[in-house]
Amino acid sequence: MSAPPAAAVTGAKTRTPQKSRAGRRKAWQGVGYALPNALFVIGLFVLPLLLVLQMSASKWPLLSGNQGWNFPSNYVKAFNHRLFADSVVFTLKYTLLATVLLILIGLGLGLLVQESSRWKGFLRTSILLPSALGLASASLLFYVLYSPIAGPFAETMERFGVSFLGTPTAALLSTTFLIVWRYAGFYMLLMLVGLQGIPTDVFEAARTDGASVWQTFRHITLPLLRPTLALTTVMCVTGSLLAFEQFYILTKGGPDNSTITVVQLIYSVAFQGQNDLGIAGALSVIALIALVVVNVVQLRAFAQDKDQ
Repeated sequence: MSAPPAAAVTGAKTRTPQKSRAGRRKAWQGVGYALPNALFVIGLFVLPLLLVLQMSASKWPLLSGNQGWNFPSNYVKAFNHRLFADSVVFTLKYTLLATVLLILIGLGLGLLVQESSRWKGFLRTSILLPSALGLASASLLFYVLYSPIAGPFAETMERFGVSFLGTPTAALLSTTFLIVWRYAGFYMLLMLVGLQGIPTDVFEAARTDGASVWQTFRHITLPLLRPTLALTTVMCVTGSLLAFEQFYILTKGGPDNSTITVVQLIYSVAFQGQNDLGIAGALSVIALIALVVVNVVQLRAFAQDKDQ
């Protein structure tokens, strides 16, 4: 068998280093593209997380700084806090109520504006418009609306003895109404994207086979909309578990600490009353672990439904 020509061997040897240099150049380009995001994540997530972990394992008063290691004392005090159990129960209650309402109303609005009609653009814009308002601004707006002194419904409230924020149930429902008003358009948009991703041929085939509207919705729309429902559920549950601004502005945790959420409790322990960053850090770590567990359970549940 004859040896390969010398020119071919020389060409192969000269091309290999060039390819290697090109590969290294592309690799460094990739690092350059990813570096800003990596620095962003490290600076705004990893480092604060490490600091919170250090706080949760240390005696750390707000005004005195780190005074030494005291693990697991902060976690014991966090679990034994007089408002810990109440805040967890209320947060779960609010999460369940807000999630169910937002998913159902968002899906209903998505179905409403899906079909082509004369008022389709107007309806979509009108429903989505409150989402452009910040949550703190929306909370201040509803705080004025709910006010028994300066609000537009003050006389009616006084006449009938109604208070939007005076009882635990009324405060919960009033705050949930604010959240539904603020976020319904956003979830409608997500649902609308999912609905428009379903092929129209499937619905035409169902109508040809004589399927009713309910049968089409149950056996075609909902199964094909499962990825969107999974996304919206995870987002809604996560946002509800981390609720803070709306209750801090509207209720301040009242009446009688009946509407205090877990994040409100963390804020209160850190900057009001106890002024203890160590216990607040322990509460933050507990909330983070619970949030991760809840999201993992949700994603696995949706994955199992998809496999079935």
